[in-house]
Amino acid sequence: METKDTDIRELIPQRDPICMVDRLLRVEGDVAETCFTVRADNFFLDDDGLLAETGVMEHIAQSASAYAGWRARQRGAQTAPLGFIGEVKKYRCHRRPAVGEELQTTITLLTEFDGILVIGAETRVADDVVAETQMKVAMEE
Repeated sequence: METKDTDIRELIPQRDPICMVDRLLRVEGDVAETCFTVRADNFFLDDDGLLAETGVMEHIAQSASAYAGWRARQRGAQTAPLGFIGEVKKYRCHRRPAVGEELQTTITLLTEFDGILVIGAETRVADDVVAETQMKVAMEE
């Protein structure tokens, strides 16, 4: 299902300067895709103008939150749920994105139990895999 017309602020609680997702592009079952363009005023940029690994991880977590927010809205919720990173496993950052690059992240829901989402994620810039991980995200609805 395409979701391009949904305002990201309706799906995640984060706001600038910490908002790390521009759009939720699509949701198909247990898979969602987001995008984010790295801007020069990004909170997570280092002195070299590259997104820090923690910024990539935050983008992935917010992508999972956008997916959870979309699901909550489908169930009739009026506000975005809060999410907290509970555990990060198998995190690999192959390179750090630069200002102007667009990250596209695919989130796959692996399992869910009692408000805890276990997701797999892959972040790309064009055809280049930038990062991948598994993450547990605790959601408060």
